[in-house]
This record gives sequence, C-alpha cells and structure tokens, in this order.
Amino acid sequence: MTTVPRAADAVVVGGGTIGAWTAWFLRRAGLGDVLLVERDTLGQGASSRAAGMVRAQGGTEAGVRLGMFSRDFYVGQQELLGIDSGFVAQGYFMPCFGEADVARTHERIAMQQALGLDVRWVEPDETDALNPAMAPGQTLGASYAPGDGYIDPPRNVLAYTAAVLGAGVRVCERTTFTGLDVEGGHVLGVHTSAGDVATPRVVLTGGPSLAAVGTAAGVRIPVWGAPHQVVVTGAHPDFAPDRLPMVFDLMAGIYWRPCEGGVLWGMSNPDESSGEATRFDTAYFERMRQRVATLLPTTASVGVRRSWAATIDFTPDHLPILGPALGADGPIEGVLVATAGGHGMMWGPGVAKAAADLTVSGTTDVLDVTDLGLDRFDEHGRSRLAADPVTLPFPVH
Repeated sequence: MTTVPRAADAVVVGGGTIGAWTAWFLRRAGLGDVLLVERDTLGQGASSRAAGMVRAQGGTEAGVRLGMFSRDFYVGQQELLGIDSGFVAQGYFMPCFGEADVARTHERIAMQQALGLDVRWVEPDETDALNPAMAPGQTLGASYAPGDGYIDPPRNVLAYTAAVLGAGVRVCERTTFTGLDVEGGHVLGVHTSAGDVATPRVVLTGGPSLAAVGTAAGVRIPVWGAPHQVVVTGAHPDFAPDRLPMVFDLMAGIYWRPCEGGVLWGMSNPDESSGEATRFDTAYFERMRQRVATLLPTTASVGVRRSWAATIDFTPDHLPILGPALGADGPIEGVLVATAGGHGMMWGPGVAKAAADLTVSGTTDVLDVTDLGLDRFDEHGRSRLAADPVTLPFPVH
C-alpha cells in the first residue's frame, strides 16, 4: 500500500514529462523534500504514446523560447545526467504550399531568428534536394531548422524516472490527488488517496487530465483532450535517415520522421469531437494516407507496421499555461498550474524549468510568463491572446 509523507517542501501532481522534470528542477533549486504524486505510473499517460517531436520553430515567442530551451536540454542530458532521451538532430522542414504560406513563413523566420534560432528559408529546388524521399515539385519552399529533431518517448520516460529518483524526489505512484487544503488564500497542503500532505508549494500538471486535476483543486483550467493518431510504416531504403528529414505539413496537419527504417507519421482530425481517444480512426487515416503518399510516394508501397491512438491535450490558444491557480476567491498563493498545451515533449523541459523557477522564486528567465496565466481566459475558456499558428488542427471546443 502506497504511503505519503506527512509533509513536503513541494508537491508536484502528475508524473508525465512536465511533472517529473518539474520535480527534478525543484530539487536542483535546493528544495529538500519534493513529492511527486501520480495516479497511475510514471509516463503511463500521454508521455508513453507521444511521437517525440522536438521543434523550436514555434509560431510565437513563447513557443520558440520553450522549444529552444527544451531542445538544448535534451542535447545536454547525457553529460548532465548520464542518461538521455535519445535526441536526434534530424533537421525539420515546414513546407509552404501556397503564396500566403510563403509570406507568413518569412515573417515567422524573422521572428525566430531575432530570438537566436538557427532557422532559414529554403527555396523549392533546395527543399527537393534535401528531401530525397519526397516527391519533387510539391512545395513553394520551406523553413528549415537543422537543429530540430526528435526523442524516443519510452527512453524519455526512463530518463526522467532515473533523474527524479537519483535526485531524491519521493515518488508516489497509484496515488490520486483529491484536493487542496487552503486557508485565507494560501495553500496548506494536499489531499490524496493515500493521505494528506502538508506543504506550502504545489504544482498542478496533468496533460489531458489537467482539467480534472483542476476540478479536484477547485480551479477551472481550460485544457481538453483530443484524439490523435500515429502510424509507423514498414522499412524501405528510401526512408534512411539521411534521406528523410522531419517535415510538418501544416496545411494538412501531418508530420513525419524516421523510425525503425520506416516513417513515423501522425495526424489529428479537426472535425472529431474533443475527448479521450478510444479507437483508431481508420477512415481518417485512409484520407490522410493519400496525402502522405502524394508527398512521400514510397509510403504507398509499404505496409503499416504498427499504429496507435493517443489523447493529446490542448488549450484554446495552443499556448502553455504557467501561472497561479485561481480559485473561487482569487489566486491561491503557493499553487502553480503548468501545462504545455499539447507540446509536452517539445516544450516539456522548458515549461518544467519555468514552473520550478516560479514556484521557488516567483520569476523565471526561460520566457516571459506575464500573459500565460489562467487570467487570460474568460468564463467560457476563451483566451485574449492570439493563438500559436504552428500547431496541429484541434477541434473547436
């Protein structure tokens, strides 16, 4: 039977990429007793079903800064921890298929370069030359970041599990967070299925389940889940890593990368209702398979090795949430909400570092979080911020 300590310097709810790395960063910041509470087992949720894409080519300053921090973190993991998440700098193209896309992409590249990202515009002929597996003549050019890449999701779970245990984080799996102990607007502790824990600091994470975590805490958090699908094709020489950079077809909402000699590609159906993924949508897969075959012709002649459905979280503006919990009577001092809004592995370490900083000192230099709190949403969950345009298509909630 799981037991929890009577007290902790901080409690982190959720054992996914963000929760686990937040707990690790809290220990590195000097907190003595950090408790990580997970209702299932570490990485059992979205982390274990992710595609592992790591892209700093965000559509907003927040996305770029979080992407750059996270990518650099993955690159330096081996030296820092002695274990890594399997990061591969594969290079990432975001092709344009219309004149309006070209104009927007040039504007985005200028913003990204101003923030220090190594990214450039690639003309159509060079796009074709650098993507031998792609059908030529399909694009009007692309943005390209050679340092973007991917990680191995199971290895990432292994890495953060080793990291938190090695750092002395107390991990309580199969333990459900059931509420907060609040008095006078200050948190005094948390309630869990294994008992109560006194603490002055709480970080609420949870990916697609974060809204339910918020409900238990008496905090409305506009985060929802949406079905997402991933397939891995059979192997073929055309899909050798040196012939297959990563690509995000933003128009169709499809991305791909090398995997086990084949292609891993993912898709989200914007017409599907929000909620938990319960099945693999074969009809939508067949539609998108035609699009992928147009761009990657060899995929039409190889079978699918494996496929799965996953639930991916999203916020109304596709931006992270990093700010104090807001209860019925206003902010709850000592409680922070942290989510990457569907970019858990892509932005996870950056969100986690910012969450740990904010929890310990109230400030962070990872990114400007002034507008990223819960107060940007109205009572219907609508955000006052413009949405990040570089994202998968999500249903309108």
